[in-house]
Amino acid sequence: MTTKSIPLTSELHAYLVSHGAPPDEIMRDLAEETRAALPHDAQMQVAPEQAAFLTFLTRLLGVRQAVEVGTFTGLSSLAIARGLPEGGRLTCFDISAEFTGIARRYWARAGVDDRIELRIGPAGDTLRELPHERHLDFAFIDADKTGYPIYWAELVPRMRPGGVIAVDNVLRGGRVIAPQNADDRAIAAFNDEVLADVRVDAVMLPVADGLTLARVH
Repeated sequence: MTTKSIPLTSELHAYLVSHGAPPDEIMRDLAEETRAALPHDAQMQVAPEQAAFLTFLTRLLGVRQAVEVGTFTGLSSLAIARGLPEGGRLTCFDISAEFTGIARRYWARAGVDDRIELRIGPAGDTLRELPHERHLDFAFIDADKTGYPIYWAELVPRMRPGGVIAVDNVLRGGRVIAPQNADDRAIAAFNDEVLADVRVDAVMLPVADGLTLARVH
């Protein structure tokens, strides 16, 4: 028994992934292409166990309307889209046509491209184009770290009661307790903002680089 999450060695991580929902061929190919084509950016891709969790969570919540801020090459959006029921919709916001070009190919290969809409442009602006009513069931934030407060401000009022926002990279490799750069400081401040936000109930989990789940009242 333990009172805190245990550290993961490479071997234990492999065991965890293989005994959860292991990536299928499409997800493995996407991860491998991302590492090969974008070796300096591949760390922006979500971990395989995180992708499995996103699919599980989307199904668990019965999500029909979802948003993703920060799509990169599409692993997280693919995972979310696979959890949607027939007629479900995922709107993705990103600034890179190059990175999301890879995502589009894998969405099509997985047969989920008909349920995903991609909007290219600064998310701080494009999120404002969403309807203002509380209609979103789920949102995933995983974009530029200094923009998190902006995305949070746009999304919380648009979440239905009981809707969930998932926020990635909230531990910054452990540096939130001693920030070393602007992104670290931005996330540390954002975490404090979420903690103080009376509109949500939130929990922070040690999944990959830290994942906050916030249920909107």
